[in-house]
Amino acid sequence: MDSRWLCYPHLCGVTHVGARDNNEDGFIAEKLPDGYLVAVADGMGGHAAGEVASAIALETVIETFKREYECGMEGKLLRLLLRKSHELANSNVLLEAVGDRKGMGTTLTTAVVRGGEVFLANTGDSRAQLIRRGKIVAMTRDHNLLRELLDRGFVLSKREAMEASRRLTHVIGGRGKRFAVDLYRWEAKPGDWLLMSTDGLHDYVEPEKILKILEEEEDPRKATEELLEEALPVTWDNVTIILYRWF
Repeated sequence: MDSRWLCYPHLCGVTHVGARDNNEDGFIAEKLPDGYLVAVADGMGGHAAGEVASAIALETVIETFKREYECGMEGKLLRLLLRKSHELANSNVLLEAVGDRKGMGTTLTTAVVRGGEVFLANTGDSRAQLIRRGKIVAMTRDHNLLRELLDRGFVLSKREAMEASRRLTHVIGGRGKRFAVDLYRWEAKPGDWLLMSTDGLHDYVEPEKILKILEEEEDPRKATEELLEEALPVTWDNVTIILYRWF
């Protein structure tokens, strides 16, 4: 099966094998008592280990929230829970990284949407963006060499930028990689989009094309379909997209 879809009235998610032989990406979109828990993951490691790593990370997030999330949980505690879910995901992936799976790892970007609030945790270079009227108003920071070089003022060619983007600095698990998690809280308005994606989308489709689609389309399912249609002819990777819209 090339793709897996899951849609609710406010959100839609898809993961597609894209240009690869197997899909090492994954996503979750779970209902909470007072919102949604959503996450994307992009595994790495070969021998199907990347697929295992991303699945372990996503399953850990679900299990952690089922066990510890409470309706109306205060923001500070929710951020701690998001951090804990990433820390546990890191431990669980490392625990299973033996034999052919040695060195496997994954990115992990997790969000809790409650009303007009979004609480996020990010490890790696999968990405979340808050988009308003065709403009990016907030975005997670990619954990890769490209982001570090740009922050230092380096000017790179398109080829150099693509190569640097593939060198991750922080991941869940991973041989010789550091673990870190960034936490965010964003405030959304009616008409805003939350876009979460693996690099099979945002490294290959120009931001202007993504923003144009989200400015012209209102339905999460149709917008997700259009983004996937833009990505598949140009990507060299798996593609995973989650879209949430505030009506």
